[in-house]
Amino acid sequence: MEIPQENQIDLHKTYKLAEALPLVRNVEKRKFSQSIDIVIVLRGIDTKKPENKFSKDVVLPHGRGKDVSIFVMDENTFGKAEIENLAKDKKAVKKFMQQHEFLLCEPQLMALVGKLLGRYLAPRGKMPKILAPNMNRDQAIRDMKNSVRVKLRDSPMIQVVVGTEAMSDEQLKDNINKVVEEIKKSLPPKSHIKNTYLKLTMGRPIKVII
Repeated sequence: MEIPQENQIDLHKTYKLAEALPLVRNVEKRKFSQSIDIVIVLRGIDTKKPENKFSKDVVLPHGRGKDVSIFVMDENTFGKAEIENLAKDKKAVKKFMQQHEFLLCEPQLMALVGKLLGRYLAPRGKMPKILAPNMNRDQAIRDMKNSVRVKLRDSPMIQVVVGTEAMSDEQLKDNINKVVEEIKKSLPPKSHIKNTYLKLTMGRPIKVII
């Protein structure tokens, strides 16, 4: 298929996923590999109701296409003293949240994290995931590195990374289908996906059918 240049792409047209993936790479290209986001607009959902809001971590079949920082809070490396010291410095907490995409925490430290850091972490969706004693630590870290956080808050729209433009179409397709599948599972009855778009980090959205 001959791929249209940026000024030939119809941003008002709805494309099939297989058509859209090559096209999205041509909208406002940069000299670096950009992330690709999926934007999902919902219909029939009242986001004013707390029970309709959700946040879930989805492990992408082919990962995010780039490395992300996972920080582990445990008694050996970042325990009670370190958590207490971090909580004393608001600027340090802000920098800490910017540096790390996901947090893992041993169960015995969760209450302390919630008490001292929860007011900073919770609004940013950065509260740690529990690293249970029976979990394989290395596998848990790998899963988190390949995960994205899918959140529905005050607006009936979800935007989440599904990979990078350097990934193959098949890899992106698998990741996209996984995210859409998990979103559908979380929607309340009578609500559904209205529109779906793909876009580069610095690009304009292309409407797609999935």
